[in-house]
Amino acid sequence: MSTADVLVVDDEADIRALIQEILSDEGFAVTVAGNAAEARKCRESRKFDLILLDIWMPDTDGITLLKEWSQQGNLACPVVIMSGHGTVDTAVEATRLGAVDFVEKPLSIAKLLRTVERALESGRKPGLRGRPIGTAGLPPVGRSRSMQALREQVQQYAQLDSPVLLIGEPGTGRGAFAHYMHSVSRRADAPLVTIVAASLTDSNAEEQLFGSETGGHVREGAFERAGNGTLIIEELTDLGEQAQKLVLSAMEQGGFLRKGGHSTVEMRARIIGTVRSGYESAIESGALRRELISSLNILSLRVPPLREYTEDVPELLSHYVDKLVDSEGLGFRRFSVAAQNRLRNYPWPDNVRELKNLVRRILLTGATEEVSLEEIEAELGVSSAGMAAEPLVKQDLLALPLREAREAFERAYLQQQLQLCEGKVGKLAARVGMERTHLYRKLRSLGVDFRSTGSDD
Repeated sequence: MSTADVLVVDDEADIRALIQEILSDEGFAVTVAGNAAEARKCRESRKFDLILLDIWMPDTDGITLLKEWSQQGNLACPVVIMSGHGTVDTAVEATRLGAVDFVEKPLSIAKLLRTVERALESGRKPGLRGRPIGTAGLPPVGRSRSMQALREQVQQYAQLDSPVLLIGEPGTGRGAFAHYMHSVSRRADAPLVTIVAASLTDSNAEEQLFGSETGGHVREGAFERAGNGTLIIEELTDLGEQAQKLVLSAMEQGGFLRKGGHSTVEMRARIIGTVRSGYESAIESGALRRELISSLNILSLRVPPLREYTEDVPELLSHYVDKLVDSEGLGFRRFSVAAQNRLRNYPWPDNVRELKNLVRRILLTGATEEVSLEEIEAELGVSSAGMAAEPLVKQDLLALPLREAREAFERAYLQQQLQLCEGKVGKLAARVGMERTHLYRKLRSLGVDFRSTGSDD
């Protein structure tokens, strides 16, 4: 790295000291500031080649400070935003104000140095300033405990080179976590190649995976294009027998032959595979090779279904509204509190993919800025025939004795929840937090007919 003057603005003394030590060891001249006021003074006294700017500070937040510098027209060097709560909203706003990158805490040394190098390069090439920050490198959305734990595990696995198996239901965002793992790994600057298993047939699998040689002309396959980076194979249960043999042989031998070739090509890419929950049945039936899964399952992660962390639904709604408005030019709309609450209590059988598609339809078809509860009910297609005669808040529960009012509420509550769970008492038990035996007793005591709404799971 070439010598450069870097200003680090962060209210946490430990973070400032850590970054200063890392960058100083690399030959940078580092100045630190603990708040916005100190940062302003530092910029008045000297010129910097790069600013690392934290978002959350006690006096003035980083976005406001960046906006101030941008409006004054003196943003003469690249700025990298740092935050422990990275969101697409923040990244988009920071980019609009002139930031060149966004790095999430806790900072890894490799990621910090890589980000600093890229930012300084953008400063040397003015045409690169203000480019959009790639959202693929941002962590998947969610502040729930399960999402935080999953992100931490992804960050831990990202520093390793072993194959990884991501397990989850379709639509849970396994691919997003695979992309995120690549973006925070040592391979982040190397290629990321994704191949959909269903696209490989017995006739094209060899050429698609390994490439080909014809008359001296070389066509690279997915393994070779990935180079020192990452190769993601989506939905392993859709791999045909021939494709499974090819992937397994390349992993076991550490190399492969192009179709028509004679020299072994070394396999350097890290492999991440995704597979749906319940894949064991495909192994038992012989459709999926056990040894292939064993080779990929050195490290494994379970991506939970959305119904297990519905507290993140409001943040996901906001995320996809902003993303679709920005990427597809759709009109902005805001989900009302009632609409958000209704969607938090929806079981999301197709997971995050269903939520994204719902947001897209809402933005395409709606006329008002606010998305109402009625619009959501119509979109979900919930029939009032299977629900309580009227919303609970409109029932005159106060006119009833306590015991009858409680039973009326519990009956209506469980009836609606049971319909959302497609009549499956197992799902209902998990949803309402009751042991299944006790739930059966409660349903019988309240006269709720669970047998007519669907079978148990």
